[in-house]
Amino acid sequence: MLDSLGSLRSLTAGPWIYPVVATSILLDVFLPVLPSGFLVITAATAAASATAATPDVPSLLPLLLCAATASVLGDFLAYRLALRGGARLDRAISRSKRLSVAQERLGTALARGGGLLVVLARFAPAGRSVVSLGAGAAKRRVEEFLPWSALAGITWASYSVGLGWLGGQWLGATWFSAGVSTLALFLAGGLAAYLIRRPAAAPAPAS
Repeated sequence: MLDSLGSLRSLTAGPWIYPVVATSILLDVFLPVLPSGFLVITAATAAASATAATPDVPSLLPLLLCAATASVLGDFLAYRLALRGGARLDRAISRSKRLSVAQERLGTALARGGGLLVVLARFAPAGRSVVSLGAGAAKRRVEEFLPWSALAGITWASYSVGLGWLGGQWLGATWFSAGVSTLALFLAGGLAAYLIRRPAAAPAPAS
């Protein structure tokens, strides 16, 4: 356990962990294979072992702010690129059933004044990419999309950091703990994907 704790600390020690986490989160809207969630959880797991004698481990609040800010910035960048994508991007989206359906559902949700889809998509595999690009391609107004993106980023970052910290408290700051917390994040992503893909309820027939 001590060896595991030492290797976990050595991986996350130093201020460099914050820009690495931020860069991973910022870019995974374009490259969903990046392990941004695992990095956040690993850093938070190490933070659970913080004592006065270990000032080099990450701090929870800076880690949370870093993760949430990078998430919102990445969403906004993808949104802006799609907004300016023009006809070429529109054709690419029309050829993708997944993007087309997401664009349609997102437009309906935002037009009704709700954006729960944006929050759910932040947890689903590649959902963040689909929704951010779909919002831009659908020419949704920034004030319709950005507040929900901010809520999604804060929710995802809080959940991920909380998982890592709680896992470190309960199971110790070990790789096993980080793995269990990452599995919980994947399970949440699977549930979010199911809720997004579930067909909307048909309206009741008029009497």
